[in-house]
Amino acid sequence: MPTFNIQLFEGRTPEEKRKFVEAITRTTCETLGCAPGSVDIILTDVKRENWATAGKLWSDE
Repeated sequence: MPTFNIQLFEGRTPEEKRKFVEAITRTTCETLGCAPGSVDIILTDVKRENWATAGKLWSDE
């Protein structure tokens, strides 16, 4: 069923990530009526130096 690819700045703890994926899974199941086992979530940690918005690297902030 659904697969989420989520990119976020590195530095979050495993517990923060655990709570995040639990919330995404719960909301997805409530919204789409699917079983938790059908929800895949791929988290990718990105360094601030590898992410830019409006032409500026986040590491420069």
